[in-house]
Amino acid sequence: MHSTIEHQCDVLIIGSGAAGLSLALKIADNCQVIVLSKSELSEGSTKYAQGGIAAVFDENDSIEYHVSDTLLAGDGLCNEEAVRFTASQAKACMEWLIDFGMPFDQEKDGNGESKFHLTREGGHSHRRILHSADATGAAVQVTLIEAVKQHPNIHLFQRYNAIDLIKSKTQKDLLLGAYVWNRKKEKVEIIRSQFVTLATGGASKVYQYTSNPDVSSGDGIAMAWRAGCRVGNMEFNQFHPTCLYHPEARNFLISEALRGEGAKLCHPDGTPFMHKFDERSDLAPRDIVARAIDFEMKRLGADCMYLDISHKPSDFIVKHFPNIYRKCRALGIDITRDPIPVVPAAHYSCGGVVTDKFAKTDLQNLFAIGEVAYTGLHGANRMASNSLLECIVYAHSAAEYIKANLAKDYQQEPIEEWDESQVSDSDEEVIIQHNWHELRLFMWDYVGIVRTNKRLERAHHRINLLKQEVNEYYSNFKVSNNLLELRNLLTVAELIVECARERKESRGLHFNVDYPYQVDDPQPTIIGPLTK
Repeated sequence: MHSTIEHQCDVLIIGSGAAGLSLALKIADNCQVIVLSKSELSEGSTKYAQGGIAAVFDENDSIEYHVSDTLLAGDGLCNEEAVRFTASQAKACMEWLIDFGMPFDQEKDGNGESKFHLTREGGHSHRRILHSADATGAAVQVTLIEAVKQHPNIHLFQRYNAIDLIKSKTQKDLLLGAYVWNRKKEKVEIIRSQFVTLATGGASKVYQYTSNPDVSSGDGIAMAWRAGCRVGNMEFNQFHPTCLYHPEARNFLISEALRGEGAKLCHPDGTPFMHKFDERSDLAPRDIVARAIDFEMKRLGADCMYLDISHKPSDFIVKHFPNIYRKCRALGIDITRDPIPVVPAAHYSCGGVVTDKFAKTDLQNLFAIGEVAYTGLHGANRMASNSLLECIVYAHSAAEYIKANLAKDYQQEPIEEWDESQVSDSDEEVIIQHNWHELRLFMWDYVGIVRTNKRLERAHHRINLLKQEVNEYYSNFKVSNNLLELRNLLTVAELIVECARERKESRGLHFNVDYPYQVDDPQPTIIGPLTK
């Protein structure tokens, strides 16, 4: 008797942020699409992105400037071809988004004509950040959701976890679909698909302090790794320098755009300090700023540093940063008068599943787009506002490849049902919570902003012990959201530590006290079944 529910589509997209929804919209006229969302459709890192999207719209700017800024921020490890491809596609992709109604801020030029208001952020030599006030990601998410809900070929599966990719038993490197967990019914189901796309975002929930939402548990990276894909540059975790430090402000970012508009980082007594660390001062790239804040907090024994924009006119602050103003005001901080308490927090995974310019992975019909992917765009450090851009650019290129390669009749190999006959309900869910907290704490302490060989060894040892516990648990008990996420985060933690141990230098976001210098010929850290 066939008891596992099986769904079928042409393209399964796992993830409902800017990457997943952009791809769905680009291909839906040609095929049937299922979009899988682990929580509600709107919940993901896209929603929380504040700053904006980098693209050349100013006549004084150029694609060459965008390329050179990105290469400089990436600290010698960007793939120049990927950088050039992304920067050159940026304007057309933004115009596509604007056609769907994306409300980027505008202003009047000298002739009274409307033009886009462009802001500037750390690492950028020109104003090239299109934005929607200080809540650009939320506006992108709303714009894309409105569009996908109206398309008859896009089927939205909300509150579903992807468990594992299903590989063919007869054809090497071919996927048949994925096992997924219906959270509402607490049942495992199958989605059969000709193409599968991972758009699951990053893995910053592996750290104790993060700006990311709860869904950012590295699911796509872990699933691709288990299926046999290579991953790259997992040691480069970007820590956003300025997360709001307040007991009631979990995960709230203070946008880099504040520093772009003149905000200064200061000690508790109001003394600026960034000029001591970099000639660009407060506009230095994120890796430098995060390390500087971390250093000053440790040196002074302070719980946080402060970001001060109060010297700017009140009207200017409220107009440009309405959401940050409202959030801080609700917590008793008036940013037109008071400095904002900030700490660094894990923010972005620069590495991920190795892909090409069409977002193709090592498996012939598996794609990865956005933060889950390693394209070579970000190198050793992501430049601000290149992340949402990468999502949309690579969604467009993947769409072109998928549309050109859709087959009317594709592999209908039988898929094994999910067997739950030997498992039982757990009466010890608290064990998962303890393991989760232990993992996030030692990753923060040992594999955080500053690392050492000894810390990495300790982390490696602890991960192996936790993996044994979780594998045993996974074998004996029914699937749950926390168990699936912990399993994936342990895989991602292991990959981060393995990549960090491979890199015998300090570069960009990876700083190892035992290797403080840079090597002359840096290479990306690529690991996978072929390298083991």
